[in-house]
Formats: sequence, C-alpha cells, structure tokens
Amino acid sequence: MRRWWTAVAVGAATVLGLTGCAPAGLDTELTDDWPAFAAAEAFVPDAGVCHAALQDVGYLSAYNPVDCGQSHRAETVHVGTLSGAAAQRSTPPPSGSAGMRAARAECDRAVDKAVGANWRSGRLGVGVVFPSPAAWTGGARWFRCDVSELQSLDDPAVQLRTGSVRGALTGDSELAHRCFEPKLVKDDIDEMVPASCTARHHAEFVGVYQAPDVTYAQFTGSTLATHKACRKLIAKYTKVPDNSDLQYRAGTIFYHPFEQEWKDGNRGVQCFLWVSDRALTRSLKGAGTKALPVR
Repeated sequence: MRRWWTAVAVGAATVLGLTGCAPAGLDTELTDDWPAFAAAEAFVPDAGVCHAALQDVGYLSAYNPVDCGQSHRAETVHVGTLSGAAAQRSTPPPSGSAGMRAARAECDRAVDKAVGANWRSGRLGVGVVFPSPAAWTGGARWFRCDVSELQSLDDPAVQLRTGSVRGALTGDSELAHRCFEPKLVKDDIDEMVPASCTARHHAEFVGVYQAPDVTYAQFTGSTLATHKACRKLIAKYTKVPDNSDLQYRAGTIFYHPFEQEWKDGNRGVQCFLWVSDRALTRSLKGAGTKALPVR
C-alpha cells in the first residue's frame, strides 16, 4: 500500500512539471501532507480465552483461541508482562531461570484468584507460556498463564473440558480434592483413589503447604520437616490441638512438585491426613478430638 501511494505522488509531480504551473489553491509540496504511519504493535494474547491444543511456546501461527463453552484443553486466565533483567534477555526465559520463577509466581497468584482457592487443592495444572524466539526478538515480553484440568492426583494427563475454570474450586466442586482411598504396594502408597467422604476411606486432603525456597535436594532430604508442616495443616483442618499427640491421631501423606517444577518455582506441597487403623465414613473437617482421638 505504501509503494502505491509513492507511485501516485511521483506521477503527479511529473504531470505538473510538464504544465509549468499549478492550479489555484493546490499545494505543490507533495511530501508534507501525508499522515505518519502508526508504529507497528506487537501481538499480545488475550486472557479469558480457551485453546483446543496445548502450547509450550506461544507461536502466533498456532494461536487459535476458542470459546470456553467449547471443548478445550487449556484456558488463559492471565497475561502478564516481564520486566527488569528478565525482559533484557536476548531470548525468552528458559526453564529454571529467574524470569520463569517470576512469571510462575504471578501466574500462581492470578490462577488462585480466578479459581477461588489454591489451584493445587484440585485437579488442575498451570502452565507458563512465553512468546516464540522470533516474537521475543521483535519486542514481545508477555507471558500467558494457562490452566488445564488433569485426569487425577496421580495422572497429570490433561483432559478435555467445557466451561471456564473461573470459580472452579468454589462450592461443591467436582475438581476439588477431598477424600481418598490409598492403594498400598509393599507398604508404599501406589495410588490415591478418590472416594466419597461418606463412603469407606482412609485419607483426606487438608491443604497446601508452601515449602521454603531451598534446593530440591534439600527439600527431598528433609521429609520429616514436611510431614511436620502437614501435621500443622491437619490440626487446623480438623480442629485438634497442634501438639506432640497429633502424630498419634493421624498419619500424613504428601505430594510434592517434580524436580523441574521445583526449579521453575513451584513450592506447593499437597497434604493429606491418613488414618490407617480404621475406615472413615465422614469428612474430618472441623470434627475435633472425638473424631480423631489419640490412638
């Protein structure tokens, strides 16, 4: 389009040069009246849209959002902007970098607000998507916070869903972790099978422990400290005293992030109470010492 306008201007100048004069009222300076072209705007994805396919990298060619009422695998609940040293990089932040951890922390806050609870308290997964290397070179500094529904606590496979995840962990949500029946293999927990809290079960989700910012090796080397932190959540959840007797009221089970998730800044540990010597047929939330006696 710009070349076409240039050609017209050159042609008009040639015609006027042949006549030797200009019609009355015509400005013969043809280069001063054209408005400046607007600066090109970099593409920024939208929040509140869903995606039929998962994206690890935000390629524009693969950006094809769908209505969240349609079947989809991910929903963008927040779009942030990197700043500081992370934005000065020549390439998008890699996994484990300070930029990734900063984006991850912002996504955690945004997703918690959107779903109505700590997102780790339900069958949800959160992914951080950065622009493609080419878009980054062109000045893009955004990141997407994408949320997906997962198959189960033990199976992180993403499954198709319809409907937005906003408010998905409020009320009587089917996505929220509640009661479980642990499957044991040689005294090790092989699987946590979801169960109705009014049916026979031996474990119940009590909350998320935010682990300290230590190395993964330090975290995995201090499991007793993590069990102790989960016991505090059990005491708060069941309304029993947080004292030395607590370990004789219930055992603890916890699920922690994988090593790469840990390096990316995920410190959320899912805690469960475990009663091994008898079956439960009710939730122990706020149940007190009578429902969870010292044994």
